[in-house]
Amino acid sequence: MKSLPIDPNPPFSLVQGGPLYQLFRKTRLSGDALELVHRRVLLMALFAWLPLLILSVLEDQGRFGLKIPFFKDVEAHAQFLIALPALVIAEVTVHLRLSPVIKQFVERRIVVDKDLPAFNAAVDSTLRVRNSTVVEVLLAVFVFTVGTLVWQRTHIGDGAATWYAQTDGTVQRLTWAGYWYAFVSTPLFQFLLLRWYIRIALWIRLLWKISKLDLHLSASHPDRTGGIGFLGKGTYAFGPILSAQGALLSGLIATRVMYEGKALQSFQWDAVVLILAVLLVVLTPLLIFMPLLDRTQREGTARFGMLAMRYTMGFEKKWIQGFKPDDDELMGSADIQSLADLSNSYSVVSEMRIIPFTWQDAARLAVATAAPLLPLGLTVLSLEELLGRLFKILI
Repeated sequence: MKSLPIDPNPPFSLVQGGPLYQLFRKTRLSGDALELVHRRVLLMALFAWLPLLILSVLEDQGRFGLKIPFFKDVEAHAQFLIALPALVIAEVTVHLRLSPVIKQFVERRIVVDKDLPAFNAAVDSTLRVRNSTVVEVLLAVFVFTVGTLVWQRTHIGDGAATWYAQTDGTVQRLTWAGYWYAFVSTPLFQFLLLRWYIRIALWIRLLWKISKLDLHLSASHPDRTGGIGFLGKGTYAFGPILSAQGALLSGLIATRVMYEGKALQSFQWDAVVLILAVLLVVLTPLLIFMPLLDRTQREGTARFGMLAMRYTMGFEKKWIQGFKPDDDELMGSADIQSLADLSNSYSVVSEMRIIPFTWQDAARLAVATAAPLLPLGLTVLSLEELLGRLFKILI
C-alpha cells in the first residue's frame, strides 16, 4: 500500500475549530477565516448585557434604595462590554499571529526532514483536541454547574440589595435580571474565558512536543536566539486576552472602592500579581527551549572560536608576515572588512540569548494587561504620577 506524502507545511490554527466555531459559520457569524468579527462581538455583548439592562429597568429597582444600581455596577459593565468583546477579538489576533509561527518552523528549516512526521503528528494532535465536541460540552456543563455556584457564593449572601438580588426579610432572592446574570451572562463569559485557557494549554503542549524534536538552530542567526526569536513576538497574539483580564480586575476594584469604601492603593499588589501571573502563563512556556538554546550557544561559540583562531592566524601570516597560509582559500581578499565581518559574526554568537523573548516582549504584554487599570489610577493620581508608578512596576 502506497504511503501518503507528508505535508511539509501543515495548516494550523489554534482557533479555527470546535463546535462553537462551526456554529458561528453555519449562522453566518463567521467566515472560514474568522471574518465578520464585528457581528460576533455585537451579538455576544448584547446577548450578555442588553437583557440585564432591560430586565433591571422593567423591575423599576429605583424604589428599593439599592446598594449597587445596574448603571453604576462597573464590574458587570467591564465584564460584558469590555472583557467579553476582547475575548472574541482575540480569536482573530491569535489566528493571524500564531498560525505563521508554526509555519516558520518548517519554512526556516528548523524542523529537519526526518522530523516532519513527528512535527505533523504534534500539530494534528493539537487540532484534534481543539475540534473536540466532548471538551466543549464538558466545559459548558462545568460553567453551568460549578461556575454558577461560584458566582452565587461571591455575589449573594451579604444581605445587601442590588440590581441582581433583593432582600425580603432575612431571605435574599435573585431578581429577573439577576437570574439572567447568574445563569446566562456569567456562564457565557466563563465558557469563553475557560475555553481560552484550554487553548493556551494546547499551545503550550504543542511547543513542548516541538521542543523535543531535533531542531536545527543556528548560533549565528541575527535574531540572537538561534532563529526562533519569532516565538517571543508571537506572544503578542494573546494581548486581547490579557487586556480582558485587566478589565475584569479593574471592574472588581472599582466596585470595591465605590461600594465597600476600600482604598484604591490597597489593590496595587493585586495589579502587580495579575501582571506577573499573565506573563508567567504566556512567556514561561517558551523557556522549554532553553536547554536547546544553551547547547546551541555553547557549540556555536566553540566552533566560531575555532574558525576565528584559524582565520586570524592565517590573516596575520598572509597579509602581515607575507607567507602563504595553509588555509589560503579561507583568507579571501586583502580587504580588512573580511576580518571585521568575522568579528561581527563572532559577536552575534557570543551574545546569543538562551531565552527566546526579550524584555521588550514582556513589557508589551504587561502594558496590554495594565491598560484597563489606568482609568482607576487617574481617580487618585495625576497622569504623570501614574505613569511613573507603572514604569516602576514594569521595570
